[in-house]
Amino acid sequence: MDRFEQVRQVLGDVLQLGERAERLRPDSGLIGELPEFDSLAVVGLIAALEDEFGITIHDDDISGETFETLAALTQFVESKLAH
Repeated sequence: MDRFEQVRQVLGDVLQLGERAERLRPDSGLIGELPEFDSLAVVGLIAALEDEFGITIHDDDISGETFETLAALTQFVESKLAH
């Protein structure tokens, strides 16, 4: 499973999207586009990404751009894994 698929699966699990998660593409918007993606979901997603990928995400690592699209989120995770 490639990194995009992993991130999409974690997002789908956190937001409980079920089969809808499979329709998410790299350019799919997150904040403001998915009704399930609210501030509490952001916190849950961060925790799930940390667990799934063994990374640490600090508050100052995150910006609105991080959650703009699924591609942006995947790129963020990849950048954290590179460090």
